[in-house]
Amino acid sequence: MTAMQPFGDWMKTVQLTVENGLASYLPAVTEVPARLHDAMRYAALGGGKRVRPLLAFAAGQLFDADSEALTRAAAAVELIHAYSLVHDDMPCMDDDALRRGKPTVHVEYDEATALLVGDALQAQAFLVLAEGEGDAARKLDMIRLLARAAGSAGMCGGQAIDLASVGLTLSLAELEQMHRLKTGALLRASVLLGALSGKALAESEISALDAYADAIGLAFQVVDDVLDTTADSATLGKTAGKDAADNKPTYVSILGLEQSRNLTEKLRNDAHRALVPFGDKARRLRELADLIVQRKA
Repeated sequence: MTAMQPFGDWMKTVQLTVENGLASYLPAVTEVPARLHDAMRYAALGGGKRVRPLLAFAAGQLFDADSEALTRAAAAVELIHAYSLVHDDMPCMDDDALRRGKPTVHVEYDEATALLVGDALQAQAFLVLAEGEGDAARKLDMIRLLARAAGSAGMCGGQAIDLASVGLTLSLAELEQMHRLKTGALLRASVLLGALSGKALAESEISALDAYADAIGLAFQVVDDVLDTTADSATLGKTAGKDAADNKPTYVSILGLEQSRNLTEKLRNDAHRALVPFGDKARRLRELADLIVQRKA
């Protein structure tokens, strides 16, 4: 039996694979309109932890997915994520000047270009999925899954609730619902897109992956809220303390710092428990749950 690659090495391999995939799927800067294509590549390449692609690859390995199919699935979800960051940072939304340690797209280029970059990256995500090899019905399922996760029943809906909640006091249940849509829906899509890139899934396997994704989706946001309170901008690569400055409800504002940290550990345990049916084959997904909870940026 071949020894499993160390987690850090595996991460670097996946990140490089996805970076190369994104570079090949995105339009070249030599193609018209060159400035838009340059800005798209600026937004999507050369930065970020690639958590969503890592989740896709880890889930895909459970179901014997090949590298090409996984790269497309991972790149598609990362393009949706990149588009969301470009739009989130714009003055009409969160109005931020720093992302991944460099100027945001609307600062580096201009607001109109940033708007078009987000639109184009979103369209590119579905093109990447549509142009892949494989069963047409399975491909349609993947496109439908990503569209639902990105739309009003997922990420966009969560962002709308977030914007409407500024200055309000939310219950814990309301905050969780917002983040299940805003952050959790795309993380869930990452896991399921990776799994769907391989062999057919049983209902019990989908349920287990859903439970895992629900736990890590909430954990990701709780950790974000903790880091926004405790880390500095240089460490985060984005403006620290912005949620408090903008009077947004967060897990820290509702639960306090210590209880928020306790909640992340509970959610990590929930994620691990959901993976029990998969045994040691789910090791990468367990390691990613640990990474999400223990990250410092």
